[in-house]
Amino acid sequence: MMPGGVYVLRMGHRAGRDKRVTTHVALASMALGASGVILSGDEDPGLMESVTKARDRWAPGFLLEYSKGWREPVERAREAGLAIVHLTMYGVELEFLLEGLRALARSRGLLVLVGAGKVPREVYSAADLNVAVTHLPHSEVAALAVLLHELLGFRGQRGSPGPVLPQLRGKLALPRGARPPAPGSPGSSS
Repeated sequence: MMPGGVYVLRMGHRAGRDKRVTTHVALASMALGASGVILSGDEDPGLMESVTKARDRWAPGFLLEYSKGWREPVERAREAGLAIVHLTMYGVELEFLLEGLRALARSRGLLVLVGAGKVPREVYSAADLNVAVTHLPHSEVAALAVLLHELLGFRGQRGSPGPVLPQLRGKLALPRGARPPAPGSPGSSS
């Protein structure tokens, strides 16, 4: 983990239960501009393999790690100077913290904690900030997506291998290795 980046720690992955949601935490992190994700909890080689394939195809510079527990990545992040942010419905509303979080993300970097199952009470005090996107029950993937979008804005294609050409109607993606047409040229959408 490097200062100035936004990293996500998925805490407490349960192999028999959380595969889909944990995959979505990793994919949302990649798509919305995080620098990397650390998966903790049950070791799940199939999950790591599928997320690695997505990372290799869509975000080659994206950090992907596994850690048995959540404490070691939090300690490493703290030693690297990153601020620890826990996403929880019990936190302070994002809108009140957003400007400060943006400044922290730029200057120090963030480690965003996203729980699975019951989050240990210790996590709430280990975090520098407990942040909520709502105080109602909701998906951790939704909370992460809102936070990353508010922090980092629209991240576009992040070097995707087959460029997506934005369309108002329909869909268009070029094959791997193809170059998009220049804006204003025949075949471009502008």
